[in-house]
Amino acid sequence: MLACVGLYGLLSYDVERRGREIGVRTALGAQGSTIWSMVVRHGILLVTLGALTGCGAAFAVTRLLTRLLYGVRPTDPLTFASTVSLLVLVGMLASSLPARRAARVDPMNALRSE
Repeated sequence: MLACVGLYGLLSYDVERRGREIGVRTALGAQGSTIWSMVVRHGILLVTLGALTGCGAAFAVTRLLTRLLYGVRPTDPLTFASTVSLLVLVGMLASSLPARRAARVDPMNALRSE
């Protein structure tokens, strides 16, 4: 749950940080759907890279944790798959909500904000 909340915060902050860029794109004629797909694509890319890095690190650490795991194999594919699936799903939702907000941004307000 903590990872899901952190992921939403990170993606929301990333959209806020790119507000001026999104405002310029909108002022130059980008449609809301284009902005939405750009933000969601970037969010999914970040989540995918993070999941791959996390899986690699988890596989590396499992040898150290083998003695602490009882009843679960250290490289249980169901655990890895469900964790990655949950994070990708949350990443899609967490990037689509700020993306919807970004697609509705008024270009003049975004350009004046800084």
